[in-house]
Amino acid sequence: MIRALRWAVFALAAFALNFPILVTLVTSFKSARELSANPGLWIKAPTLENYATVFTVSDRLNIFLYLFNSLAVSLIGTGLAVVLALPAAYAIARGKLGERTLLPLIVNLRAVPLIIFAIPLYMMFQWLALLDTLIGLGLILTIVNLPLVLVILVNAINDVPEELDEAALVDGASRFQILVTILAPVCRPAIVTSLIFGFITAWNEFLFGLMLTTSKAVPITVGASFFFAASGGGVQWGVASAVMIVGALPPLLLGLVMYRQISGSMTAGAVKG
Repeated sequence: MIRALRWAVFALAAFALNFPILVTLVTSFKSARELSANPGLWIKAPTLENYATVFTVSDRLNIFLYLFNSLAVSLIGTGLAVVLALPAAYAIARGKLGERTLLPLIVNLRAVPLIIFAIPLYMMFQWLALLDTLIGLGLILTIVNLPLVLVILVNAINDVPEELDEAALVDGASRFQILVTILAPVCRPAIVTSLIFGFITAWNEFLFGLMLTTSKAVPITVGASFFFAASGGGVQWGVASAVMIVGALPPLLLGLVMYRQISGSMTAGAVKG
């Protein structure tokens, strides 16, 4: 009885949390005519017309370009953040450099609304000719990802006994070799988690994509809004739902596939010697 009640509560919570996604998914399979007559969750005549509209390339709309742009800038913003954060995390965890000042400052900067940086970043990017470029948006996403990645890696390195470093130093290894050959493999779960969270954060970023891109480097979060307007005015709710589902699939699938890796890294504590 208690087990059945527990599963009932779990199912109810899961339904409530995923209700917006369910509504969007159902709407994406309805025609405009059915939506006007049947706005509920039941589909009388499922159709792929909305998805066909989304994947039809025109002079103004190209979802394949938007998806490619999001993939490219997410990889740049995630990979570069990990590359920069790993040696910084080592210096903070082992050398205690900036542990009480730099680390809290970087973490607190992430709590500041990103819109504050909008005007200076736009002016700087305009001067550097980085507006509407993949590398420009990728650099911004690197900055967005750095605080979270740095915290994860600092905690992971702190969990590794310093005796490993000392033994490697006795054997003649340099600090760089210790970082690359010892700490990086040991902290691999945390690095993978950083890559996953960073990719999802970069993929879902909207503000800087809206500000810093116009046509060539538009990500899917911004490009999806181009599909909303109908030729006769109003919003094409079916098409809008379809493009949102398509745009949400990559991070959703990544999270589902890598769930065990993420949960494993969260429970992997200290390395026992």
